[in-house]
Amino acid sequence: MRVEINGIGLEVQDSGEGPAVLLVHGYPDTHALWRHQVAALNAAGYRTIAPDLRGFGASDKPQDVDGYDLALHVGDLLGLLDHFEVRQAHLVGHDWGAALAQLTAMAAPARVTSLTCLSVGHPGSMGSAGLEQREKSWYFLLFQFPDIAEEWLSRDDFANMRDWLTTHPEPDEVIDRMRDPQALTAGLAIYRKGVPPEMLLSRPADIPPIPVPTMGVWSSGDRYLTEQSMTGTAEHVTASWRYERLDGIGHWMPLEAPQAVNELLLDFLSSADRR
Repeated sequence: MRVEINGIGLEVQDSGEGPAVLLVHGYPDTHALWRHQVAALNAAGYRTIAPDLRGFGASDKPQDVDGYDLALHVGDLLGLLDHFEVRQAHLVGHDWGAALAQLTAMAAPARVTSLTCLSVGHPGSMGSAGLEQREKSWYFLLFQFPDIAEEWLSRDDFANMRDWLTTHPEPDEVIDRMRDPQALTAGLAIYRKGVPPEMLLSRPADIPPIPVPTMGVWSSGDRYLTEQSMTGTAEHVTASWRYERLDGIGHWMPLEAPQAVNELLLDFLSSADRR
């Protein structure tokens, strides 16, 4: 379905009944990333709300990069909870979705039952993870350059993007969406607003801790993120913290290891519901 939130049209899949779980995808995905989790969560008695973020999938794509400020993304997520009359929800995010889910929990902890971060930990942990993490994040700087990044990614029928997405289970689907120049640029906007170049050089300042029960999940085949960037998140959580590692799995764990992710989610969410 399509809903209007904060003047932006968002495509949203809303299904199931029970405690609400807000599923937040990252780059370069859509709500379809969560299809295996949606099925398992609905079957277990949870309601799932899975949007396409602004700039992705069938949601609106503002032309001005300022339309992708992280605070606006957080406003969209809270606006979705308001629209669907959800007082409190479990937040589950992957990649950029994990970062946005964290910011949402920081901004409105009373609306969050629990937080699950897949792949991406707290910004403070990312910033202190050392040279290895900076090396893995090389593309953050490339993506800052309008037109140059787009040309690099799309050159030779998206050869560079295919190489960058080498562990993605569905690269052709991603590239088919990115053949639309507006979609390609809109997807990169979250990097351009969310990670200015100075953040690559120093630890982020004044980012609050995560105040809700949190689980972090990292996979050993992740070519973009170090384990330290996730395990260090423990220092930035003031509620309960749980860490899980999936061995032999790449970055896109909801698609690559759906059963393992589903089992972790159902166990963690049920424990949070009992608190």
